[in-house]
Amino acid sequence: MEFDVRYLDAQRQPALARVQAADASGVAAALGLPPTSLLDVVPAQAPARRRRAGRFPKRQFAQQLAVLLHAGIPLLEALQTLHSQDNPPAVAAALQGVIERIQLGESFSTALAAQPQAFDALFVAVVEASERSGQVEQALFEQASYLAWVEQLRSKLIAAAVYPVMLISAGTAVVLFLLLFVVPRFAGLLDGVGGDMPAASRWLIAIGSFSGAHPGALLLIAATLFVAPVLAWQRGLREALMSRLWKLPVIGPRLHLLSLAQLYRVLAMLLLAGVPIVPALLNARGVAAAHLRAALDRATETVRLGERLSQSLQREGLTTPVSLRMLRVGEHSGELGQMLSQAASFYDEELTRLSELVTRLINPVLMLIMGLVIGTVVVLMYLPIFQLVEQVQ
Repeated sequence: MEFDVRYLDAQRQPALARVQAADASGVAAALGLPPTSLLDVVPAQAPARRRRAGRFPKRQFAQQLAVLLHAGIPLLEALQTLHSQDNPPAVAAALQGVIERIQLGESFSTALAAQPQAFDALFVAVVEASERSGQVEQALFEQASYLAWVEQLRSKLIAAAVYPVMLISAGTAVVLFLLLFVVPRFAGLLDGVGGDMPAASRWLIAIGSFSGAHPGALLLIAATLFVAPVLAWQRGLREALMSRLWKLPVIGPRLHLLSLAQLYRVLAMLLLAGVPIVPALLNARGVAAAHLRAALDRATETVRLGERLSQSLQREGLTTPVSLRMLRVGEHSGELGQMLSQAASFYDEELTRLSELVTRLINPVLMLIMGLVIGTVVVLMYLPIFQLVEQVQ
């Protein structure tokens, strides 16, 4: 497999190459370079990465900037190097804004905070804390690792949802085809059957007559039925559904573990960047799952009063037996951030199990529902015909 690679050459200057390797992890070895010298690795058959306008590639930015800093390149020069790439206009404008503020003497975190459309509060908080501790490079590596995990989580969830969406779309298309083209052709014949038809068949005739006379209205109704759930999802339906998913007997516990894993990763990233424990908890609240926030607020307050993090999280139900032991080890060894990171990694496999479980549960149910809907339309359409045949006999 071929990869297009951006890396730092022997003179520590950015360079481009096309490399043949079994996978992305073998690119560094194929070039004879340490992995930390790689800036970007893209499959050669894929087009150059293009981001949606307004969406800043934070993971790529953090990874590339960390590599440049690790190579000994000063921050301003590293940012100018990244700006010189072929960037979308929105990305180039954000980088230019950061560079200009640093040239005016502002700190890196302040320059990032001045670009809120590109860098969120969590990203800025990590950089600000790392500036005080002198660990900007390490903090950027941690940030890139966390964002890569988030992207992997999103991609797996999207992959699990592709088949259900395709199934619903195909079923809806079949139903619309029946209502627009098939049922109207039967409507004239079914009208002559008489008044002994089942009520459901009479409704079907009425729908068929309406769809044949007003196909645009039927398509408008179908579009409304599609858009309405999307709008409802954006205006509170998502929160309402999620609040109930946590209570389901099989899916709920796994979702809870994934939420804890995300919380642990954010806390680990902040602590490893040098953020004190209470500000780390406050910053982590913004990315924590909604059902965890009240408990996290109570835990933050008790930690502020001097209680151990492990005790506070345990009291509020924000630990598992495994994570609790790791937290206690981290508190005694002084490596709390590292232990939180390991606790999060321990539950990564739950994501795969959850996606498989959702696929096994939802896909058969959707197939059954769509089969029942289409089958009902067909049966109601042919039932009066069978009745007409019986009358003729």
